[in-house]
Amino acid sequence: MEGKKILLGVSGSIAAYKAAFVIRNFVKAGAEVRVIMTPSATEFISPLTLATLSKKKVYSTYIGHADEGTWNNHVDLGIWADVMLIAPATANTLAKMNTGITDNFLQAVYLSARCPVVICPAMDLDMYQHESTQKNMSDLKKRGHLFIDSEYGELASGLEGKGRMAEPEHIHQFFEEYWNSELPLINQKWLITAGPTHEPIDPVRFIGNHSSGKMGVALALEAANQGAKVELISGPGTPTVNHKNIHQVYVQSAQNMFEATVPLFSDSHVAILAAAVADYTPAKVAHKKIKKKAGDFQIELEPTQDILKYLGTLKSAQKLVGFALETNNEIENAKKKIKSKNLDLVVLNSLQDKGAGFGHDTNKITLIDAQNKLTKFELKTKAEVAADIINSIQKL
Repeated sequence: MEGKKILLGVSGSIAAYKAAFVIRNFVKAGAEVRVIMTPSATEFISPLTLATLSKKKVYSTYIGHADEGTWNNHVDLGIWADVMLIAPATANTLAKMNTGITDNFLQAVYLSARCPVVICPAMDLDMYQHESTQKNMSDLKKRGHLFIDSEYGELASGLEGKGRMAEPEHIHQFFEEYWNSELPLINQKWLITAGPTHEPIDPVRFIGNHSSGKMGVALALEAANQGAKVELISGPGTPTVNHKNIHQVYVQSAQNMFEATVPLFSDSHVAILAAAVADYTPAKVAHKKIKKKAGDFQIELEPTQDILKYLGTLKSAQKLVGFALETNNEIENAKKKIKSKNLDLVVLNSLQDKGAGFGHDTNKITLIDAQNKLTKFELKTKAEVAADIINSIQKL
């Protein structure tokens, strides 16, 4: 909802108090809200309250204050909005909307709106069920307007039934789903790994690398912001992510990462293995701290499970993306990785490039697809690099 422009129309109903909570939720989510009130709505809740919450002037008349000598431009407001929400919409307001009656500023803006219109009816049980009200709502739906239907419960008259304005949290959920439906990765599941692995030598020491996990986190955030549900498998020291579309799991060793990643692969649409997984791990792990002794000390190492290659053997309809961090023969080595591990795309980093590699907030990449097509990018922030990678995956 970040940056969305919402025009909220408030008509005269006891449910007008809910507009305060609707506005607060929208603003908290990053939306810009402008409010129009009918004259009768101002009897139920103060324009000052809604102006304070929206941080914007509240409109209720065509003419501004007499000493200002200004008028409120209904056409500009109608053009400004991404969506117009009428909440609450009384039976009277619904009738005016359907017939085009324009006896207040809200109706003038409604008739000028070029954006989608969403309506939250609010009235008593018998008014809601009345044939004229039902016809007005039916006609407005045929016109393409969307409705957040009234809810069942206790009404202002003391009756119990349908007619209550939808609760603010339900309105907010409607708009989240409404805008999420436009996102390119909605309903997709993505699996992403990030950060290093630590291979234990004893309870104190480990073999590791300099990966910060920043690139993997940037990829997870970009995918989540585009609507995907992301499983983020994170190695030690990877930054913690707070995003409703990201489920983050921390692991330590290469084996831990293998065990966390493989079960999730079959349900994933895309897997990006950005983690810097250790190629070798100590064959034996000491249960107590190894004491320093005179002379040489040797550690026997054995290969870790190659997670990327293993997923390549399981791949069916998924897109599988790997990373290649190289210091020499970069292109040649990356191309070999595509074939040997059955990848759809490899992201090549070179430690020879200034500002790329571990620990930086920037990166410089070359993308190579399964047909050996190369796409080179300049040095960018990791957030921008993540967008380039994910946009390239979508093109696949």
